[in-house]
Amino acid sequence: MLLDVTIGKESLSLQIDDPFHIDLDSFVERIGNFASSNGVSIAPLDVRNIIPKMIKGIAGCEHGCPANAKGFVAAGFSGFDLEYIEGGILSAAAKTGDGKVLHLKMFPDF
Repeated sequence: MLLDVTIGKESLSLQIDDPFHIDLDSFVERIGNFASSNGVSIAPLDVRNIIPKMIKGIAGCEHGCPANAKGFVAAGFSGFDLEYIEGGILSAAAKTGDGKVLHLKMFPDF
């Protein structure tokens, strides 16, 4: 899986090698550093919890439960505008306190 993080015209791509055993602390830290280098604070946004939900929406569970990206989008996630894009891509966008938009886009590996 690939997570693409965009702020304005700047982007950061993060490869997720094992979606069921992700080093979430490292991912959140890298996203936070990227945002900070672009003059944005992600502190008010729940990035830590949206990433695993996006992964589960695309990859499903280790033991066979189905992925449900459309259900995740329908349920919503606080502070983020969610969109399912054909091909199994999930998109989440949120306006930061700085007035910029943090855009997360997750791509499956198939």
